[in-house]
Amino acid sequence: MNILVVDDKKAVQDMLIDLLISQGHIVDKAVNGLDALGKAQQGNYQLFVIDHLMPLMNGLQLTKNLKKIPEFAETKIIFMTTQGIDSLKNLPEYSLFDKTIDKPINKDKFLAVLSELTDSSFECEPLQVNS
Repeated sequence: MNILVVDDKKAVQDMLIDLLISQGHIVDKAVNGLDALGKAQQGNYQLFVIDHLMPLMNGLQLTKNLKKIPEFAETKIIFMTTQGIDSLKNLPEYSLFDKTIDKPINKDKFLAVLSELTDSSFECEPLQVNS
């Protein structure tokens, strides 16, 4: 699966990238929402892992912008926050996230969330063969 990790903290990026690559995924990174929006428009991603609070364009703005792009309207989003998941539940954008996870990231919990999304999203997709 092609995944875009969006976080302004290099340590978080590196940890998530290593974790996702170890699971067999292809991973790109972006340092803020603006960077991610540009990369999304150039790439083919099946999952976005988005941080909440970032400079230039935060995770909420990025999520809203991605959902307006037809090819990403149904793309899964794992949304990460340091503010506590309960604080997100009151946001109008909350329904745009497929999963939410608290930071600092617990690797086992992240993998469980990833597994839930990938099992439900991709097991029924037909295989396409180009001839």
